[in-house]
Amino acid sequence: MEANGASSKRDFRSKVYICKKEAQESQHWLRMLSVAAPQHTADLRVLWQECHELVLIFQKITSSLNH
Repeated sequence: MEANGASSKRDFRSKVYICKKEAQESQHWLRMLSVAAPQHTADLRVLWQECHELVLIFQKITSSLNH
């Protein structure tokens, strides 16, 4: 929603890039949680995969804006 309300193409790209970084940070914390609570690894792996898919989507969006 934040990116959709961007004031310019540059602002949109910046906001999507921030989304990508936030998804990558979420992946990091999910890995940390998996180490701290191994009994939840299976559930955390599913969430990590969803974050990974979002990272790929945001990466594709930002790379397509550069062309």
